Amino acid sequence: MTDQDDFTSYYTARAAQLRNTAFLLCGDWHLAEDLTQTTFIKLYRAWSRVERHDVLDQYTRRILLRAFLDERRRPWRRERPQPETPDMPLPEVTGTEERQVLRAGLMLVPPRRRAVLVLRFWADLSIDQVAEILGCTPGTVKSQTTRGLQDLRCALGDALEDLKRPTGGGRR
Repeated sequence: MTDQDDFTSYYTARAAQLRNTAFLLCGDWHLAEDLTQTTFIKLYRAWSRVERHDVLDQYTRRILLRAFLDERRRPWRRERPQPETPDMPLPEVTGTEERQVLRAGLMLVPPRRRAVLVLRFWADLSIDQVAEILGCTPGTVKSQTTRGLQDLRCALGDALEDLKRPTGGGRR
């Protein structure tokens, strides 16, 4: 009989019992399945080095316990289900169309001016910080900001104003 056959026989004889032990440890059948699988994977990796098969059950339970403890330490396991989900209103999503129009207009601004606008107004960096990042003078950042805003206004035209106008149901 080969090592592979020995391991297969052991797995067949002990898997259900080990899964039940794992369930008693964690109280969740899905996690118990995962723990059992992890245990047998680790056991399989060490199978050729295991010399004393008379204490194999004890060794396997030790692997299971360590796998369980390792699983409990993982950050996503710290979440606990609540009996009820609290009623919380969903955040109101507004401005999606405005953002799309603004993004499209921003893509029409030359790259260097676009970089200045993004760093100044999106990342909220100072003129000096932007100058350092771009490797230019603060005066260049100021002029690129002014020109970039002009380019953006030209690119957008009346697009943002059209979005702000009420549609339907208003005065005619």
